[in-house]
Amino acid sequence: MRKYILLLLSCCALGFQSSRAQSNSRHNFDIVKNLDIFNVVYKYLDVLYVDTLNANETVGAGINYMLATLDPYTEYYSEEQQEEMKEMLTGKFAGIGALLKYHRRLKCTVIDEPSKGMPADEAKLKKGDIILSVDGKKVTNMPINEVTKLIRGDAGTAVNLKVKRPLTGKTMNVKITRRTIQSPAMTYAGMVDDKTGLVVLSQFIEDCSKEVRRAVVELKKQGMQQMILDLRNNGGGDEREAVGLVGIFVPKGTLVVTNKGKHQGSVKEFRTTVEPIDSLMPLVVLANNGTASSSEITCGALQDLDRAVILGTRTYGKGLVQTVVDLPYNSSMKLTISKYYTPSGRCIQARNYTHGKKPATVHIPDSLTKEFRTAGGRVVRDAGGITPDVIVRADSITNIAYYLAYADSTEAVFDFAAEYIASHPTISKPAEFALSDADYDRFCQKVAASGFTYDRETEKLLKHLIEVAKFEGYYNDNKAEFDRIEKNLNHDLMRDLQYNKKQIMSILGLEIIPAYYYDKGSIEFSNSSDTQLKKALELLNDNESYHRLLTPVSNNGTTPSTKTTEK
Repeated sequence: MRKYILLLLSCCALGFQSSRAQSNSRHNFDIVKNLDIFNVVYKYLDVLYVDTLNANETVGAGINYMLATLDPYTEYYSEEQQEEMKEMLTGKFAGIGALLKYHRRLKCTVIDEPSKGMPADEAKLKKGDIILSVDGKKVTNMPINEVTKLIRGDAGTAVNLKVKRPLTGKTMNVKITRRTIQSPAMTYAGMVDDKTGLVVLSQFIEDCSKEVRRAVVELKKQGMQQMILDLRNNGGGDEREAVGLVGIFVPKGTLVVTNKGKHQGSVKEFRTTVEPIDSLMPLVVLANNGTASSSEITCGALQDLDRAVILGTRTYGKGLVQTVVDLPYNSSMKLTISKYYTPSGRCIQARNYTHGKKPATVHIPDSLTKEFRTAGGRVVRDAGGITPDVIVRADSITNIAYYLAYADSTEAVFDFAAEYIASHPTISKPAEFALSDADYDRFCQKVAASGFTYDRETEKLLKHLIEVAKFEGYYNDNKAEFDRIEKNLNHDLMRDLQYNKKQIMSILGLEIIPAYYYDKGSIEFSNSSDTQLKKALELLNDNESYHRLLTPVSNNGTTPSTKTTEK
């Protein structure tokens, strides 16, 4: 019997190996067959198609379509796009150091915000300056991405800009020497009160964890006893930098993240490699739906290790890892090779990507998520991103404020800010800055004169209700009532501007302050109205509540529940 069982198992093993070999053989044959077909198809197109083909565009489009059937993060970069790839990885590029903006009313590119100490700043370019030409080439009515390409170049070379200052009408020729520009990863580091430090990190690029480490050391010298790390709208970046950031707050050798993929080389563990600056200091991390990738690795690790309280709203849910693969002819590909897992073992990927003729994105429902436990026994869940320990929703933006800030084709906010900056050589400190009532009234008059329009949501809803009432036969009997409501809901632009004055004043302040105090000033200005930051401060100053949220499972097996605050 024993010999019979051994023989049976051997036959099964041989059968399995044979089946696997056949499967591999078929897979390899399919690859060769389809590549051969693709090659022949293109040869026929090149020889017989009615128009001459551009090989770079046609084959590039084919590659991009193929990758689009996989996931949004696997991308092809041609030889011409290598600078874009380099900038993405390092945050460095050569240029003049200014944010540019396409002005919709003027239909041209303008200076939005010169960066502190950069060539554009040194050349005295101001917000609102209109770029007329670059090295003698007219750029009015040119898409902003093309203008940007003309302005960028090799560090040390010069670019000649012809700009017009709208308030004076003066035209200037400015020669600027390009410089290597480092996009800032850490946009703010400072004390928000006598014992609380705030660090704002906008992206995970090369050496950003060292930058944050130095900032934490400096803030502790200034008296920091507790800290807020702001990762809101941080889309991530280098995974190793996330490990380095977590290492500031946890013991050396702590597991931060594990990668697991199909290829053996993609299976890796990442642990902290240096001693922490402070492994006990109370820490709150701010997160929202724009918090993704390496930011989620940071949030997930600090949450799983019970090292910080995560506060805000649920994160994006990107649990995939990419690497850059070099391709022939100086091209490259950013390729998804694995999923990452937080210390508790969870993968927070919120979307599944189905492949085939009609690729689709499927969100994983909460009902299918699984429970995991933090180091102290608190319940956390996989998929769906990182759910904060304390849910605090940011204040919503009103309808008219949204249109003024993001959708106004008249550029009323931008133009008012540029005029204000031109006529005010200095302003008060960011935390103290406020427009006067006269300034705001002048802004309202400019908005009214500009032809500004916006969708009135109540008006749209009323029109829909009237259509439904007519369809169902209720309109004629209630026409007088509908007319009365319509009259009462008649929108008055000046009334709406005054009703939403506080929020619109904040939007104007954020347009004006960077011209004097740069990014740091913008953050200092917005801190006073930041609901999530205020809640983080309240929590840190309530030692009992802070530690209760991180308390391990009690004897009766219960865990602290997620606390929710809504605004």
